[in-house]
Amino acid sequence: MKATRNLIAIGQESENFQGILHQLEEHEWNVHRAATIRQAWKALHETSYPVGIIYLEDTSDDHLREVEGIINEFMTRWIAIASPSALHSSTVCTAISRLFSGIHILPIENGNLLISLENLAALANLDAKQNVSSPETAEPHDCRMVGSSSIMKSLYRTIHKVAVVDAPVFIQGESGTGKELTARAIHEESSRSGEAFNAVNCGALPANLIQSELFGHEKGAFTGASQRKIGIIESTQGGTLFLDEIGDLPLDMQVNLLRFLENHTIQRVGGLKEIEVDVRVLAATHVDLEHAVAEGRFREDLYHRLNVLQVKVPALRERGEDIETLAKYFFKCFANEKSMQVKGFTKESLAIMRLYEWPGNIRELINRVRRAMVMCEHPLIRPSDLGLERRHSPSRYAESLEEARDMAERSVVLAGLSRNSFNVQHAARELGISRVTLYRLMEKHHIHRNSEEESHQHTRGHAKAPNVVDFSPLHKSR
Repeated sequence: MKATRNLIAIGQESENFQGILHQLEEHEWNVHRAATIRQAWKALHETSYPVGIIYLEDTSDDHLREVEGIINEFMTRWIAIASPSALHSSTVCTAISRLFSGIHILPIENGNLLISLENLAALANLDAKQNVSSPETAEPHDCRMVGSSSIMKSLYRTIHKVAVVDAPVFIQGESGTGKELTARAIHEESSRSGEAFNAVNCGALPANLIQSELFGHEKGAFTGASQRKIGIIESTQGGTLFLDEIGDLPLDMQVNLLRFLENHTIQRVGGLKEIEVDVRVLAATHVDLEHAVAEGRFREDLYHRLNVLQVKVPALRERGEDIETLAKYFFKCFANEKSMQVKGFTKESLAIMRLYEWPGNIRELINRVRRAMVMCEHPLIRPSDLGLERRHSPSRYAESLEEARDMAERSVVLAGLSRNSFNVQHAARELGISRVTLYRLMEKHHIHRNSEEESHQHTRGHAKAPNVVDFSPLHKSR
């Protein structure tokens, strides 16, 4: 297929530059002229141009900053046209080498420029094909979440199921796994999607202000209460309230929250009137609330009120199939922050990211990718740019044939379990081994499931509650 021949050219109306553009039009290039960077910004927001030319007559620092801004903002591939004198400045040379895909020095051989543009257009065409066919862009992701692994597809199905009912949902997962994103997805899939979604981090609210923030207060209720304040719960009327880190809520506030969940009414601080509210509550925590209940740090009755429906968000290390997709997705999200020369990841980087344990989950992946994009000085991001080079994570590399076999074996077992939602019987059948063998391999490689699920496998008659969906996180490897 012939590459798209649309081109944007930035430069003043000099006779030299216009002559070059006229020659390109004679060779069937559709040239959009922009005299200034500002005009080019407007044009690029309206139309996509695979390739572009910038005539660097002005080599001042201010102009070079404008040039860098537009190059980093759009996916256009650029060629610089400059006079020999412009290259006497080391600043200009550095900017050209960092930002442009090519350079032509005046006077220009039109044939050479045409070849450069044809090559860039062909590369841009390949990029466009890859974007159409790549897994991360082949179809819209459910619930605005990224990932197509079996465990994420199960999560999407769960979100759809719990969204259509109005009961409280308890979302559990490690820090950085995307619990708030899951809560937003539930809200957006629900009948309340047209109303407010408010998220509150219970651990971040000052203890002396929690009640006022959640329930509001009347004028004069306490020193400094100069006017009535509507609380977060009341302002969420008709919508969804997400209480993150609910395990950090003080015990006295847990009583007030329980009353609200039972009666669907609130009372502002300093007020006497019971106010009816229609709010769906989603709660999340990274701590084990059952353990907190046993220790007396969390009310058991509130726990059961919140834990009507349960969703567990999988840790990133359980989503090995999604790591490459996620890395490329975040690469595109922060494309305007990188230099033009950074094009993607090396194969080694992608392989190491899949092997890494990701203790910080999605949040850590975002931070490592974003930092690497800014700091990388090569066309492709290497493990050292991500901070995952061998000397920093020796446990993730095979130092011997035996260790390589162990890593491969663990990967196969983990993938089989993930595809079958950690159902040992189904995974063993797929892998062609007995359940006993699979249990032995899971123990060998420190792959664990939730104790409730294990009990279900071994003890007949103890069925898991039908409204509980369990994605048991793996324990961190040794």
